Amino acid sequence: MKKWIILVVLALFVLPAVQAADQAHRIGGGVNYWRAIDDLDEDFDDNGLSYLASYQYWPTLIGLQADVEFLPDLFGEDAIAPAAYLLVGGAIYAAAGVGIVNYDGEWADDPFFALKAGLNLELLPSIYLDVSGSYRFNSEIDLGDAVDAIDTDTVFLGAAVRFGF
Repeated sequence: MKKWIILVVLALFVLPAVQAADQAHRIGGGVNYWRAIDDLDEDFDDNGLSYLASYQYWPTLIGLQADVEFLPDLFGEDAIAPAAYLLVGGAIYAAAGVGIVNYDGEWADDPFFALKAGLNLELLPSIYLDVSGSYRFNSEIDLGDAVDAIDTDTVFLGAAVRFGF
């Protein structure tokens, strides 16, 4: 009888872990509103929208995220910014990441670093809504046709929908 009780108790702990591992992979997309922290004196917009494609592997309280962000008008140039994050938490999470920006066909000399905090909610089985804020800091952004290199950090507020599989 004790063996059956032990097996039932173990099953109660193992089944949720197996189900969670089944939903560890998530793919989706979203949108970010970004704003440069410093006021730019040049003829550049200091805010805008960006779009992202995103993949997460989040089997436990620690996970990984890979994004490719499309910034159609970042300081007057089209840009693409791939990034990777280490996630810690669950429904409420924090993350640290690193990425690099490609401005109009040219890769930046230095990467950017990001800190992120967010709310990751399961709306329906296998459908997740992620609302987050992040702070990106980097060294100068050197655009070849700019008079001066742009040296500003940027804040982002975004939302993404991901599907678990």
